Amino acid sequence: MKLRGLVSSALILTACGGGDSTSPPPSGTFVWSAVASGTTQVLFGVWGTSPSDVWAVGNAAVLHYNGSRWSSLPIGASQVAYGVWGTSPTNVWVVGNDGTPLHYDGTNWARGATLPILSLQKVWGTSPSNVWAVGQHGTVLHYDGTSWSSIATGAAQSNWFFGVWGSSASDVWVVGYDDNPDPLARVAVLYHYDGATWSNVDVHIAEGFLSVWGTSASDVWVVGNGGIIMHYNGTQWTSVVSPTTKNLHAVWGSSATDVWAVGHLRTILHYDGTHWSIVKSETTDILLDVWGSSASNVWSVGTTGTTLHGVGGQ
Repeated sequence: MKLRGLVSSALILTACGGGDSTSPPPSGTFVWSAVASGTTQVLFGVWGTSPSDVWAVGNAAVLHYNGSRWSSLPIGASQVAYGVWGTSPTNVWVVGNDGTPLHYDGTNWARGATLPILSLQKVWGTSPSNVWAVGQHGTVLHYDGTSWSSIATGAAQSNWFFGVWGSSASDVWVVGYDDNPDPLARVAVLYHYDGATWSNVDVHIAEGFLSVWGTSASDVWVVGNGGIIMHYNGTQWTSVVSPTTKNLHAVWGSSATDVWAVGHLRTILHYDGTHWSIVKSETTDILLDVWGSSASNVWSVGTTGTTLHGVGGQ
């Protein structure tokens, strides 16, 4: 089984990674602390609508945080869940390794149409009728409010997509890597959708991309293997100085001057609008996703059921 965010590769690279030094939180009184999740299973994704409505998904696990504690929810499926996203507490999508999107309406879980897909890694959208899911073999799926369909992007079968995000329905980015058998030789893959056509954007990066997020069409971040960080200003992609060489599995922020990236062996980075810096972490686990309801309320999840809660001010 291939794990989202190259967890297996990250474990292999442990002996190669440097011992990056840590620093205090970026500013203010923002502090990360571990919160008991009630599971030791790997958690791959986190998302929510508010401080009292947060979802975490993983290896046969779907957890919900109600503002005070995490609890496990039965979903009627045994898949490994990699991604979670929605528009409200009554409209939540979960995707995973069996290729069947699961939908939660606030009361019950329902399985979407089963498509010939082995694994879906991430789900994201702009509205209940415009949802995207991406995954193995260059898979891109779209939900129009009624049904899911497979979308032709021109991606090769050897492509794995791990991230999807956009500023609007006509500005969507998908990121991943070409699945070279050698984890050190995987080449980044980047596709863009303008509302009508998908195009392959060649950034000439010999590292796999694992996550994409932004604040607008002219402020987009991509992170990935080897601590790679790239930024798009609306015209071109440029490499940004990264304070780590460890794999970065996810990126999210509350604004253009408050962006977080998390990754291999407790790595947490913060961007303050000028530069990226390493932030002290309260775990030694691999962190696989990050999301927040605001600048003062951020969650990160990872291996062994890790849930870190960041609270405070920037």
